[in-house]
Amino acid sequence: MYPRAFHYHRPSSLEQAVSLLSELGEEAKFLAGGQSLIPLMKLRFASPAHLVDLNFIPGTSYIREDNGTLRFGALTRHAEIENSELAARLPVLHDCAAGIADVQVRNRGTIGGSLAEADPSGDWAVALLTLSADVHCLGPRGERSLPLSQLVRDAYTTVLERDELIQEVAVKLPPKGSGGAYLSCKRAAPVYPTASAAVELTIDGEVCQEIAIALGCVSLTPIRAKDAETVLRGRKISEKTLADAQEAARAAADPQSDMRGSADYKRALVGALAKRAIQVAVRRARGERIEVSPIYA
Repeated sequence: MYPRAFHYHRPSSLEQAVSLLSELGEEAKFLAGGQSLIPLMKLRFASPAHLVDLNFIPGTSYIREDNGTLRFGALTRHAEIENSELAARLPVLHDCAAGIADVQVRNRGTIGGSLAEADPSGDWAVALLTLSADVHCLGPRGERSLPLSQLVRDAYTTVLERDELIQEVAVKLPPKGSGGAYLSCKRAAPVYPTASAAVELTIDGEVCQEIAIALGCVSLTPIRAKDAETVLRGRKISEKTLADAQEAARAAADPQSDMRGSADYKRALVGALAKRAIQVAVRRARGERIEVSPIYA
């Protein structure tokens, strides 16, 4: 099926893009990577009268370090992050980028577009929720910044105004002795995960000094598994504490049964993913080079 007719606009700056969307009204949409919007338009589940294409705006795709902070332009492609030496300093982000769908999608999809879409099965919000990350936005009233944790309000719903866009994602580099990991389980490469888990931690010897655990695809929004974090924070990571953290992560999940699996299956799966991600993060914090990839089942 073909999408309905629409008017196409190619702004030369983010400010012009915001102005265009304000002028064009409710039936206008931003186009970033298009990996979510274009399929919906082809199925006519979405029928915007105007598309404001962000892809030709200069200076919107970059990865750079600035005083201990990694900055990602909103139009930075998943594949660029996957192959970036700078982004590899945060393994949880590398894992996330490298595990998204297939090569074609990673070459087109963008970090800003993914976050703005707020798909409950998306990857980026889960991975970034474990880090000290801020989202820099631009709207008709100017720029503003907010913590990543405040961006997603509900399924497919963010705090962004209709004519506001993400222009940058800023992530502080963690301290020495830190490690992270992102793991997902899916039926095949091109599809969304059945469940996912992200971990970022800092260890001192055998003791976990700080930890953040986020769960994906098991609620309408990404979940911080705070009870699971409490189990490990300030304690030695052992088989007992790992098992307790796994159970706490399982209990934090609030999934719905669907074609990907039953609610009970997803709870058990996300608990196992969280445990494995913790184990990988610990080894990375100790300096080991560990490669991970999505689990197919």
